[in-house]
Amino acid sequence: MLKKYFLILIAFLFVGAWGWGRDDHVNIFDEPRELPERKMFLYEETGKSFGLDSFKGNFVIAIFWSRYCAPCIQELSKLSVFQEKTKDTNIKVVIISPASDWVSAAEQKRFLKQFQAGDLEYYVDKKGDLSADLGIFTSPNTVLINSKGKEIGRIRGTAEWDKDELVEYIYNIKAKHD
Repeated sequence: MLKKYFLILIAFLFVGAWGWGRDDHVNIFDEPRELPERKMFLYEETGKSFGLDSFKGNFVIAIFWSRYCAPCIQELSKLSVFQEKTKDTNIKVVIISPASDWVSAAEQKRFLKQFQAGDLEYYVDKKGDLSADLGIFTSPNTVLINSKGKEIGRIRGTAEWDKDELVEYIYNIKAKHD
């Protein structure tokens, strides 16, 4: 009986792993969408507030994540590699976590350093308003924003940010929708 359950578990894991390799968790919109109207959502380590519109002029990859999400943590170092590969372009990588995940900005900074992501720009969504307004209730969840400040797509779940194929894919999306 135990062997039967083990085989079912292996089959389930195989099917689940196959699904993550497909593009069905990427959604590029036919038309760009307006971002939420409220201006101040995000807070940096100094306490200064920002809105996503603060990044206009850059192609923004905004990753909503949580320190309690294992796939999110595994993705951090890959995001640093992606950022390094795209540093000479106007692609801006920002990571956004719930403020409730952290006691202080210093704690968040130490955490990111521990997972080889100390160079990423990080913000907190203090009350969860931005996540709620965007309809984001799981992590990781990536919002792609063109340089005009319009949302052009999303990536649900993790991505292989350190792979050259994904870098090229993002360049293609940027060229087509920026």
